[in-house]
Amino acid sequence: MSKLRILVDADACPVKEEIYRVAERHKVPVSVVSNAPFRVPVSALVERVVVSDSFDAADDWIAEQAILRQAQDKRTVVVTGDILLADRCLKAAATVLAPTGKPFTPASIGGAIATRAIMADLRAGADGLMGGPKPFAKTDRSRFLQALDEVLVRLGRTM
Repeated sequence: MSKLRILVDADACPVKEEIYRVAERHKVPVSVVSNAPFRVPVSALVERVVVSDSFDAADDWIAEQAILRQAQDKRTVVVTGDILLADRCLKAAATVLAPTGKPFTPASIGGAIATRAIMADLRAGADGLMGGPKPFAKTDRSRFLQALDEVLVRLGRTM
């Protein structure tokens, strides 16, 4: 049984296929967590976890698993673009990557949470006149692949 696992906040994750490829290469199990079923590869390494459609059910499941795995001295990599989930997982000593390959760290999460709050306030006062985040690009996908590979190599060496 692997002491390393990737947990994917899958509902809006644009890099699931990349995760499967890297996980297969490193022989690391993946839990793909979502509110609704969707297709995942047929692989002993890939587990589909469908949670209820209640608010934050997927986030709660991922955070709980990160906490349980840390208590068992197991390493967890979480892939999410959700800043509040990233914060919860960092507190459980998980390694957290955004789909763009940007790592969330204890040093960066406070600023990310503050920026999120400011942007929410600005959007609320803009009456729909503000745009959303920039579109996901090929460079984001490439940066993610490299970051996930580096994280798995680093964590694999320290086990």
